[in-house]
Amino acid sequence: MRTGVALLVAALVATCLVALPGVAQAGPATAYYVSVGDSYSVGYQPGLGATTGYAGYVAKKTGLTLANFGCGGATTTSIIDTVGCPDVLPHTAGAHLYPTTTQAAAAEAFITAHRGHIGLITVSIGGNDVTACAAQASPIPCVATAVVSIDANVRTLATGLRAAAGPRVPLVGLTYPDVLLGAYVYPTQPATALRLALASTSVVAFKSLINPALAKAYAAAGGVFVDVTSATGAYTPLTTTVTVAPYGTIPRAVSQVCTLTWYCAVGNIHATSTGYALIGQLVASRYATLRRK
Repeated sequence: MRTGVALLVAALVATCLVALPGVAQAGPATAYYVSVGDSYSVGYQPGLGATTGYAGYVAKKTGLTLANFGCGGATTTSIIDTVGCPDVLPHTAGAHLYPTTTQAAAAEAFITAHRGHIGLITVSIGGNDVTACAAQASPIPCVATAVVSIDANVRTLATGLRAAAGPRVPLVGLTYPDVLLGAYVYPTQPATALRLALASTSVVAFKSLINPALAKAYAAAGGVFVDVTSATGAYTPLTTTVTVAPYGTIPRAVSQVCTLTWYCAVGNIHATSTGYALIGQLVASRYATLRRK
């Protein structure tokens, strides 16, 4: 009799535990962090290839298992339309290959297959859509045209990821450091009027065009936006200066981008280990906030 009562009590307790939010349930415990996007999402650095990047930082900080679908050179169009990744980077942490489908479709299929066990999705995309604009005599019209496609494509991507994951999974969209601020000092000083104009224009492009479009696109799919541009100091007025070797007196915003990216040193748009770590901190912090809601 006591055995029967004990079994009944155990069953009732188990039922209550399942019903209570925040209480661990029986079954597979693995939760995945899905990283989608371009070379930033796989932590590319010149001379090093794929590194742990921000995705590796976030995975370690959150304890989630990384599933990385990122592809170097991806644009908001290719991530939806291009089959396979033409720039697979060896040693990408948590890499998932998709030779017969698109990055978006592969990520959605993985999320669907593991629905209920997806802890976080991040997206870094859009930078390669506007890279060519830097070479234009008038970059802003070029960026404005590109933003139309960025908005439409990111909405499509984010909506697909949301549909696969369900309504409660944190979806975090990212932007980038304003690497073109580095044109103030690269390739060598003194900075020319043309390079100074490019550095100033790049701030306008991010603040007024690129980032507002990305923020709205992710919000439309119930996602949140992390303004990496702002967090890396790009919006600090260029009249605020510091003196740093080997550049001398330069705007503080330029000094920060020199530390956080490779642009000032070698003209490369990718983040340094310090830069990726900062992006990872921003994502992990936002994730923690979302989990508390």
